Amino acid sequence: MNLLLDSFWRAVAYCFRPRVVALSFFPLLLTIGLALGLGYFYWDAALDGVRQALESSMLVNRVWAWLHNAGAGSLKMVLAPLIVIFAVTPVIVVLSLLTVALLMTPALTSLVADRRFPALERKRGASLVFSVWWTLSSTLLAFMALLISVPLWLLPPLILLLPPLIWGWLTYRVMAFDALAEHASQEERKEVFRRHRGWLLVIGVLSGYLGAAPSVIWASGAWLAAAFVILVPLAIWMYTLVFAFSSLWFAHYCLAALQSLRAEQILAQNQSAVAASALPGGDTLTLSNDKSINF
Repeated sequence: MNLLLDSFWRAVAYCFRPRVVALSFFPLLLTIGLALGLGYFYWDAALDGVRQALESSMLVNRVWAWLHNAGAGSLKMVLAPLIVIFAVTPVIVVLSLLTVALLMTPALTSLVADRRFPALERKRGASLVFSVWWTLSSTLLAFMALLISVPLWLLPPLILLLPPLIWGWLTYRVMAFDALAEHASQEERKEVFRRHRGWLLVIGVLSGYLGAAPSVIWASGAWLAAAFVILVPLAIWMYTLVFAFSSLWFAHYCLAALQSLRAEQILAQNQSAVAASALPGGDTLTLSNDKSINF
Protein backbone atom coordinates (compact mmCIF):
# COMPACT_ATOMS: atom_id res chain seq x y z
CA MET A 1 0.00 0.00 0.00
CA ASN A 2 2.86 2.42 0.80
CA LEU A 3 4.38 1.84 -2.62
CA LEU A 4 0.96 2.33 -4.25
CA LEU A 5 0.36 5.69 -2.56
CA ASP A 6 3.94 6.88 -3.00
CA SER A 7 3.90 6.15 -6.73
CA PHE A 8 0.46 7.79 -7.03
CA TRP A 9 1.53 11.13 -5.61
CA ARG A 10 4.76 11.09 -7.58
CA ALA A 11 2.78 10.49 -10.79
CA VAL A 12 0.46 13.39 -9.96
CA ALA A 13 3.45 15.70 -9.44
CA TYR A 14 5.09 14.59 -12.70
CA CYS A 15 1.90 15.37 -14.67
CA PHE A 16 2.51 19.09 -14.09
CA ARG A 17 5.98 19.00 -15.62
CA PRO A 18 6.15 20.99 -18.87
CA ARG A 19 7.77 18.06 -20.65
CA VAL A 20 4.85 15.76 -19.79
CA VAL A 21 2.26 18.34 -20.86
CA ALA A 22 4.13 18.92 -24.13
CA LEU A 23 4.37 15.19 -24.83
CA SER A 24 0.60 14.81 -24.37
CA PHE A 25 -0.08 16.89 -27.48
CA PHE A 26 1.50 14.41 -29.90
CA PRO A 27 -0.96 11.55 -29.33
CA LEU A 28 -3.71 14.16 -28.92
CA LEU A 29 -3.20 15.55 -32.42
CA LEU A 30 -3.02 12.08 -33.93
CA THR A 31 -6.17 10.82 -32.17
CA ILE A 32 -8.15 13.99 -32.91
CA GLY A 33 -7.17 13.83 -36.57
CA LEU A 34 -8.38 10.26 -36.88
CA ALA A 35 -11.56 10.87 -34.87
CA LEU A 36 -12.57 13.98 -36.79
CA GLY A 37 -11.68 12.37 -40.10
CA LEU A 38 -13.82 9.32 -39.41
CA GLY A 39 -16.60 11.54 -38.07
CA TYR A 40 -16.54 13.69 -41.21
CA PHE A 41 -16.95 10.69 -43.52
CA TYR A 42 -19.13 8.34 -41.45
CA TRP A 43 -21.06 10.37 -38.81
CA ASP A 44 -24.19 11.00 -40.93
CA ALA A 45 -24.26 7.46 -42.25
CA ALA A 46 -23.94 6.04 -38.73
CA LEU A 47 -26.76 8.26 -37.45
CA ASP A 48 -29.04 7.26 -40.33
CA GLY A 49 -28.36 3.58 -39.72
CA VAL A 50 -29.08 3.84 -36.00
CA ARG A 51 -32.28 5.86 -36.56
CA GLN A 52 -33.57 3.32 -39.08
CA ALA A 53 -32.84 0.48 -36.67
CA LEU A 54 -34.67 2.29 -33.86
CA GLU A 55 -37.69 3.18 -35.98
CA SER A 56 -38.06 -0.40 -37.16
CA SER A 57 -38.24 -1.73 -33.62
CA MET A 58 -41.73 -2.11 -32.15
CA LEU A 59 -40.37 -2.09 -28.62
CA VAL A 60 -38.55 1.19 -29.18
CA ASN A 61 -41.68 2.74 -30.72
CA ARG A 62 -43.66 1.81 -27.64
CA VAL A 63 -41.00 3.41 -25.48
CA TRP A 64 -41.20 6.55 -27.66
CA ALA A 65 -44.96 6.70 -27.18
CA TRP A 66 -44.60 6.32 -23.42
CA LEU A 67 -41.91 9.03 -23.26
CA HIS A 68 -44.04 11.37 -25.39
CA ASN A 69 -47.00 10.94 -23.04
CA ALA A 70 -44.68 11.55 -20.09
CA GLY A 71 -43.48 14.83 -21.62
CA ALA A 72 -39.99 13.56 -22.47
CA GLY A 73 -40.43 13.10 -26.18
CA SER A 74 -37.39 15.26 -26.91
CA LEU A 75 -35.15 12.40 -25.80
CA LYS A 76 -35.84 10.76 -29.14
CA MET A 77 -33.74 13.41 -30.87
CA VAL A 78 -30.59 12.65 -28.86
CA LEU A 79 -30.81 8.88 -28.51
CA ALA A 80 -29.29 8.05 -31.90
CA PRO A 81 -26.27 10.36 -31.41
CA LEU A 82 -25.77 8.96 -27.91
CA ILE A 83 -25.79 5.38 -29.21
CA VAL A 84 -23.22 6.24 -31.89
CA ILE A 85 -21.04 8.06 -29.36
CA PHE A 86 -21.15 5.24 -26.82
CA ALA A 87 -20.42 2.75 -29.61
CA VAL A 88 -17.27 4.55 -30.75
CA THR A 89 -16.08 5.48 -27.24
CA PRO A 90 -14.32 2.10 -26.68
CA VAL A 91 -12.47 2.59 -29.98
CA ILE A 92 -11.39 6.10 -28.96
CA VAL A 93 -10.29 4.86 -25.52
CA VAL A 94 -8.21 2.02 -26.92
CA LEU A 95 -6.76 4.26 -29.62
CA SER A 96 -5.78 6.82 -26.98
CA LEU A 97 -4.20 4.10 -24.86
CA LEU A 98 -2.20 2.70 -27.76
CA THR A 99 -0.98 6.10 -28.95
CA VAL A 100 0.11 7.01 -25.41
CA ALA A 101 1.84 3.64 -25.03
CA LEU A 102 3.61 4.13 -28.36
CA LEU A 103 4.46 7.84 -28.26
CA MET A 104 4.62 8.75 -24.56
CA THR A 105 5.33 5.76 -22.34
CA PRO A 106 8.99 5.22 -23.40
CA ALA A 107 9.75 8.91 -22.84
CA LEU A 108 7.87 9.03 -19.52
CA THR A 109 9.56 5.87 -18.26
CA SER A 110 12.96 7.30 -19.19
CA LEU A 111 12.06 10.53 -17.38
CA VAL A 112 11.20 8.63 -14.19
CA ALA A 113 14.26 6.39 -14.49
CA ASP A 114 16.69 9.27 -15.09
CA ARG A 115 15.39 11.32 -12.18
CA ARG A 116 14.69 8.61 -9.56
CA PHE A 117 16.64 5.53 -10.61
CA PRO A 118 19.76 6.67 -12.51
CA ALA A 119 21.79 3.68 -11.24
CA LEU A 120 19.17 1.09 -12.22
CA GLU A 121 20.67 -1.21 -14.86
CA ARG A 122 18.81 -1.53 -18.15
CA LYS A 123 18.67 -5.23 -19.01
CA ARG A 124 16.25 -4.84 -21.97
CA GLY A 125 14.31 -8.04 -21.33
CA ALA A 126 11.70 -7.41 -24.04
CA SER A 127 12.35 -6.85 -27.73
CA LEU A 128 10.32 -4.41 -29.82
CA VAL A 129 8.60 -7.26 -31.67
CA PHE A 130 7.59 -8.94 -28.42
CA SER A 131 6.35 -5.63 -27.00
CA VAL A 132 4.17 -5.03 -30.06
CA TRP A 133 2.82 -8.58 -29.88
CA TRP A 134 2.06 -8.20 -26.16
CA THR A 135 0.17 -4.94 -26.75
CA LEU A 136 -1.81 -6.17 -29.74
CA SER A 137 -2.75 -9.50 -28.13
CA SER A 138 -3.84 -7.74 -24.93
CA THR A 139 -5.93 -5.29 -26.94
CA LEU A 140 -7.58 -8.11 -28.88
CA LEU A 141 -8.45 -9.93 -25.66
CA ALA A 142 -9.91 -6.72 -24.21
CA PHE A 143 -12.08 -6.17 -27.29
CA MET A 144 -13.32 -9.76 -27.12
CA ALA A 145 -14.19 -9.28 -23.45
CA LEU A 146 -16.06 -6.08 -24.32
CA LEU A 147 -18.09 -7.75 -27.05
CA ILE A 148 -18.97 -10.69 -24.83
CA SER A 149 -19.99 -8.42 -21.95
CA VAL A 150 -22.18 -6.02 -23.99
CA PRO A 151 -25.48 -7.83 -23.17
CA LEU A 152 -24.64 -7.52 -19.47
CA TRP A 153 -24.42 -3.73 -19.81
CA LEU A 154 -28.22 -3.62 -19.82
CA LEU A 155 -28.09 -4.37 -16.09
CA PRO A 156 -27.50 -0.98 -14.39
CA PRO A 157 -24.84 -2.09 -11.86
CA LEU A 158 -22.77 -4.01 -14.39
CA ILE A 159 -22.37 -1.17 -16.86
CA LEU A 160 -20.59 0.72 -14.07
CA LEU A 161 -18.33 -2.23 -13.29
CA LEU A 162 -17.50 -4.22 -16.41
CA PRO A 163 -16.07 -1.55 -18.78
CA PRO A 164 -13.72 -0.03 -16.15
CA LEU A 165 -12.58 -3.52 -15.16
CA ILE A 166 -11.79 -4.40 -18.77
CA TRP A 167 -10.05 -1.05 -19.36
CA GLY A 168 -8.18 -1.54 -16.10
CA TRP A 169 -6.97 -4.98 -17.09
CA LEU A 170 -5.84 -3.70 -20.49
CA THR A 171 -4.13 -0.67 -18.95
CA TYR A 172 -2.35 -2.90 -16.43
CA ARG A 173 -1.16 -5.32 -19.10
CA VAL A 174 0.14 -2.64 -21.48
CA MET A 175 1.48 -0.01 -19.08
CA ALA A 176 3.16 -2.36 -16.59
CA PHE A 177 4.86 -4.27 -19.40
CA ASP A 178 6.11 -1.07 -21.06
CA ALA A 179 7.37 0.28 -17.73
CA LEU A 180 9.58 -2.80 -17.26
CA ALA A 181 10.49 -3.57 -20.86
CA GLU A 182 13.65 -1.47 -20.90
CA HIS A 183 15.03 -2.10 -17.40
CA ALA A 184 13.95 -5.59 -16.32
CA SER A 185 15.07 -8.96 -17.61
CA GLN A 186 12.40 -11.46 -18.58
CA GLU A 187 12.75 -13.28 -15.25
CA GLU A 188 12.62 -10.04 -13.27
CA ARG A 189 9.53 -8.89 -15.13
CA LYS A 190 7.73 -12.14 -14.39
CA GLU A 191 8.72 -11.93 -10.73
CA VAL A 192 7.51 -8.33 -10.39
CA PHE A 193 4.22 -9.31 -12.04
CA ARG A 194 3.88 -12.31 -9.71
CA ARG A 195 4.54 -10.30 -6.55
CA HIS A 196 2.60 -7.17 -7.42
CA ARG A 197 -0.12 -8.37 -9.81
CA GLY A 198 -2.91 -7.42 -7.39
CA TRP A 199 -1.70 -3.85 -6.83
CA LEU A 200 -0.88 -3.38 -10.51
CA LEU A 201 -4.42 -4.44 -11.37
CA VAL A 202 -5.73 -1.95 -8.78
CA ILE A 203 -3.78 0.82 -10.51
CA GLY A 204 -5.21 -0.28 -13.85
CA VAL A 205 -8.81 -0.39 -12.58
CA LEU A 206 -8.51 3.00 -10.89
CA SER A 207 -7.11 4.36 -14.14
CA GLY A 208 -10.09 2.78 -15.91
CA TYR A 209 -12.50 4.66 -13.67
CA LEU A 210 -10.54 7.87 -14.21
CA GLY A 211 -10.98 7.23 -17.92
CA ALA A 212 -14.75 7.29 -17.45
CA ALA A 213 -14.65 11.03 -16.71
CA PRO A 214 -13.84 12.07 -20.31
CA SER A 215 -16.76 9.91 -21.49
CA VAL A 216 -19.14 12.34 -19.77
CA ILE A 217 -17.74 15.23 -21.80
CA TRP A 218 -17.65 13.10 -24.93
CA ALA A 219 -21.31 12.12 -24.52
CA SER A 220 -22.43 15.66 -23.69
CA GLY A 221 -21.59 16.62 -27.25
CA ALA A 222 -24.86 15.04 -28.29
CA TRP A 223 -26.74 17.43 -25.97
CA LEU A 224 -24.67 20.50 -26.85
CA ALA A 225 -24.38 20.20 -30.59
CA ALA A 226 -22.96 23.70 -30.95
CA ALA A 227 -20.02 22.82 -28.70
CA PHE A 228 -19.48 19.33 -30.11
CA VAL A 229 -16.37 20.31 -32.08
CA ILE A 230 -14.80 21.67 -28.87
CA LEU A 231 -15.99 18.94 -26.49
CA VAL A 232 -14.71 16.01 -28.52
CA PRO A 233 -11.05 17.23 -28.66
CA LEU A 234 -11.29 18.14 -24.96
CA ALA A 235 -12.48 14.63 -24.12
CA ILE A 236 -9.72 13.05 -26.21
CA TRP A 237 -7.10 15.24 -24.51
CA MET A 238 -8.46 14.15 -21.14
CA TYR A 239 -8.12 10.51 -22.24
CA THR A 240 -4.54 11.26 -23.22
CA LEU A 241 -3.76 12.88 -19.87
CA VAL A 242 -5.41 10.04 -17.93
CA PHE A 243 -3.33 7.45 -19.72
CA ALA A 244 -0.20 9.60 -19.39
CA PHE A 245 -0.85 9.77 -15.64
CA SER A 246 -1.38 5.99 -15.64
CA SER A 247 1.89 5.50 -17.47
CA LEU A 248 3.72 7.60 -14.88
CA TRP A 249 1.99 5.73 -12.04
CA PHE A 250 3.04 2.37 -13.45
CA ALA A 251 6.57 3.63 -14.14
CA HIS A 252 7.09 4.85 -10.58
CA TYR A 253 5.58 1.69 -9.09
CA CYS A 254 7.26 -0.87 -11.35
CA LEU A 255 10.73 0.66 -11.28
CA ALA A 256 10.61 1.00 -7.49
CA ALA A 257 9.46 -2.64 -7.25
CA LEU A 258 12.27 -3.70 -9.60
CA GLN A 259 14.86 -1.80 -7.54
CA SER A 260 13.58 -3.47 -4.37
CA LEU A 261 13.71 -6.89 -6.05
CA ARG A 262 17.33 -6.41 -7.10
CA ALA A 263 18.27 -5.20 -3.63
CA GLU A 264 16.76 -8.40 -2.20
CA GLN A 265 18.68 -10.50 -4.70
CA ILE A 266 21.98 -8.78 -3.86
CA LEU A 267 21.34 -9.25 -0.13
CA ALA A 268 20.53 -12.92 -0.67
CA GLN A 269 23.69 -13.40 -2.73
CA ASN A 270 25.82 -11.74 -0.04
CA GLN A 271 24.27 -13.92 2.66
CA SER A 272 24.89 -17.02 0.54
CA ALA A 273 28.52 -16.02 0.04
CA VAL A 274 29.01 -15.50 3.77
CA ALA A 275 27.35 -18.83 4.53
CA ALA A 276 29.46 -20.62 1.92
CA SER A 277 32.68 -19.25 3.42
CA ALA A 278 31.82 -20.61 6.87
CA LEU A 279 32.98 -24.08 7.88
CA PRO A 280 30.51 -26.61 9.35
CA GLY A 281 31.99 -26.31 12.85
CA GLY A 282 31.59 -22.57 12.89
CA ASP A 283 35.33 -21.90 12.25
CA THR A 284 36.24 -19.79 9.25
CA LEU A 285 38.72 -20.48 6.56
CA THR A 286 41.42 -17.78 6.36
CA LEU A 287 44.56 -17.27 4.34
CA SER A 288 47.67 -15.82 6.01
CA ASN A 289 50.22 -13.68 4.27
CA ASP A 290 52.42 -16.73 3.57
CA LYS A 291 49.38 -18.40 1.88
CA SER A 292 49.21 -21.22 4.49
CA ILE A 293 45.81 -22.37 5.64
CA ASN A 294 44.90 -21.71 9.29
CA PHE A 295 41.91 -23.15 11.11
